[in-house]
Formats: sequence, structure tokens, C-alpha cells
Amino acid sequence: MSDVISDTTYRVTADELRQFIERLERLDQEKKDLAEQSKEVLAEAKGRGYDAKVIRKVIALRKREPDDIAEEEAVLEMYKEALGMQG
Repeated sequence: MSDVISDTTYRVTADELRQFIERLERLDQEKKDLAEQSKEVLAEAKGRGYDAKVIRKVIALRKREPDDIAEEEAVLEMYKEALGMQG
């Protein structure tokens, strides 16, 4: 068997690899910066008397479809009633 290298074979070059790594490092830093900013906003909201845990839940709910939320809430109510929980 002979080793045939096609035109589509990709060759790793140090400069290109470095560029990809540096871009990913910058994106990781941006994610850290955004996470820190989110923490600061939540801390500010908490300082004004809001419940950070509930705020996170509201944000998660806003990402979902209203029908999915309604269905989940209906099932939750059914389960709570089955367990004798008032809600």
C-alpha cells in the first residue's frame, strides 16, 4: 500500500494553530468577564431586596415556550394535590 496524500489533507501550521488557541483563550476570558458581570447584577438586585434564586428561575422560564410552562405547572399541581400539599 502506498500512502497517498490528497489535496484536501490539512497541514497543521504553528501560526494558524496559535491563532485558533488565542481566539479560544479570548472567548474564555470574555465568558469569565460576562459571568462576573452577571454576578454583579444579581448582587445589585439582591441588595435592592430581590431574590436572586427567583430571578434565575424567571430568566429560565422566559426562555421556554408558554405551553411547556403551563403543562409543567399543571402536572406539578396534580402531583402536589396527590401528596396533599397546598399550593
